[in-house]
Amino acid sequence: MAGATLQEEDEGTAMSDINVVPLTDVMLVLLIIFLITVPVVIQQVPVQLPKVRYEPTTTKPDNVSLSVRNGPNGTCEVYWLLKKVNQKDLLDMAVKKLEDQIKKVGGVQNINEDNMPEAHIRGDINTQYKCIGAAIITMQQAGFQRVGFISEPPPNSTVRM
Repeated sequence: MAGATLQEEDEGTAMSDINVVPLTDVMLVLLIIFLITVPVVIQQVPVQLPKVRYEPTTTKPDNVSLSVRNGPNGTCEVYWLLKKVNQKDLLDMAVKKLEDQIKKVGGVQNINEDNMPEAHIRGDINTQYKCIGAAIITMQQAGFQRVGFISEPPPNSTVRM
């Protein structure tokens, strides 16, 4: 009887072993598919990027310099030079700036690209787009035709022509 018990135990373990042949077949098929599709997926498209040139801009005294950054609790902070302003004050100050410039040149008919003030916006890399966008829209609503961004080249970067 002891021999019969051992034989039953051997049959029991043989039935519970995992058959690895189908698993191996599936893995080999997946490996072949992977080896075939990778060269198809990795294709390079030749792209010519524009040559970048950092040029220092000449700032006219009539230009408006704005700094925009994130405020507490998802709010935006806008600074006209060093004075913190809200959206309404920004719009009022921008309109007044354009009105003063129109009076200075002698009327709307004398405004041209050379004497029209520009808005220069400086934003931190972490500033939310909604903050920058709101400043752009406000300056455009005030009548500023040219709104630009102030940036710095990365440190130790070379000028490419």
